[in-house]
Amino acid sequence: MSEGHLALINRYYDGCSTGDVEMLLETLHPEVVHYFLSPNIGSKPVATADHLARYWRKVQRLIKGVWIVDNICESGSQAVIEWTLWWSPEGFHRRIATRGAEWFLIEGAQIREIRSYYRQEPFDTELDSFPYAERGYSLRRNEYSSIHQPQPGVNP
Repeated sequence: MSEGHLALINRYYDGCSTGDVEMLLETLHPEVVHYFLSPNIGSKPVATADHLARYWRKVQRLIKGVWIVDNICESGSQAVIEWTLWWSPEGFHRRIATRGAEWFLIEGAQIREIRSYYRQEPFDTELDSFPYAERGYSLRRNEYSSIHQPQPGVNP
């Protein structure tokens, strides 16, 4: 595993979790495209680094999300991850776990393309009976994993 890809992707998600546009811009290729699974809300692709960074800042303000990289598999300039988004839908008193996967294309030291696979619902979405704790994935009240501890300033 390339520590470079993991570090880059963890930093990207720390930027998403803080809404830090400058941090996100450091991780994104200027012509990045992020594809989303339809029919999620906001499933249209988001193109260019500036647009995607500002998109995540807006999303963060709405859902107070913390994205955690739980697992990574990579080959060359590509990486596939499993992640958990811990977020707070309006009117809910507990955090929701949305689990998903993304395929990354890396160009140089920046993210060139992201393809997201998840369903965002106002309830937990995860694999039935999967041993998340035993595999080091993030858990309720432990919004970190064995491979991603969010940077200081990332708060649920």
